[in-house]
Amino acid sequence: MLKIAIDAMGGDFGPQPIIDGLIAALKLNNNFTAIAVGDKTQLENLIPSYLLNRVEIVHTDDVISMSDSATDALKRKESTIYKAIDLVKTGEADAVVSAGHSGASMSLATLRIGRIKGVTRPAIATLMPTSENQNTLVLDVGANVDCDAKNLFEFAVMGQVYARDVLQIDEPLVGLLSNGEEESKGNEVTKEAFKLISKIPNFAGNVEGSDVFKGSVDVVVCDGFIGNILLKTAEGVADTIGKIIKKNLKRSLISIAGAVLMRKVFKNLKVRVDYAEYGGAPLLGVKAPVIIAHGKSNPKAIQNAIFQAINSASSNLNNDIEERLKRFSS
Repeated sequence: MLKIAIDAMGGDFGPQPIIDGLIAALKLNNNFTAIAVGDKTQLENLIPSYLLNRVEIVHTDDVISMSDSATDALKRKESTIYKAIDLVKTGEADAVVSAGHSGASMSLATLRIGRIKGVTRPAIATLMPTSENQNTLVLDVGANVDCDAKNLFEFAVMGQVYARDVLQIDEPLVGLLSNGEEESKGNEVTKEAFKLISKIPNFAGNVEGSDVFKGSVDVVVCDGFIGNILLKTAEGVADTIGKIIKKNLKRSLISIAGAVLMRKVFKNLKVRVDYAEYGGAPLLGVKAPVIIAHGKSNPKAIQNAIFQAINSASSNLNNDIEERLKRFSS
């Protein structure tokens, strides 16, 4: 049975939504147990007694806040995220989920758990909704601001394996984000990366930003600087469109009536753009699953982040990444 370590105190709203999400996940899936890391008194009051046989609590009251430096986490061995990641390092847990300081999670996971052989830098991957009722996996979205061509090649391999092993996509297509589809487009790094990524099967070549949301490919590769801007822009656009629709729907009785008739459409749209539906972002390239959830995660987001961790830990993801990097790097 899998065991998932949970940073129970790291989110913006304290332990309540995190434990609520854990409880929901435990009710829906009987094939895992959890280790919740945080203040024991608070956590015991939030967990129903009938579930305490499936939740172990590791006590600590030190929490890395969003205002702390990521390097602080390396020194504060009693913090929730340090202890949660160390449970994976020592083999007491199979994966870790945290809605806390993402920089601390990345640094600790890389240094304490370690990288997969052949991986130069781990990358954060996230799912973006498309018009084709599917998702596009984008990486990196923030772990690495500056990347060279080799990094982008590794991201392509890791993303393709994750899409196949965890997302269950047969023969996932990979695209390299650029300012044009032609092979000649891009900067020097992406042009060199194009040559390297061409070695792997199902490489679709360069793709543009619009392709992320069209579903033209299954995996889109870019550096963390561009990827994070893409992610935040997409979140902002989705939020703005929602506000524009709400504002205009209130302008007339006809609009209100139309909105009533289109409730199902609006509900489906909300689900497609809601980050809670996707849970968290996997940190690909480390030796065990690390899922980084949004700081403002609600219980549904935490539940889905836990399911992501379970799916990753149940797959042959890391072995496949190592094998494919070895095969295509030579």
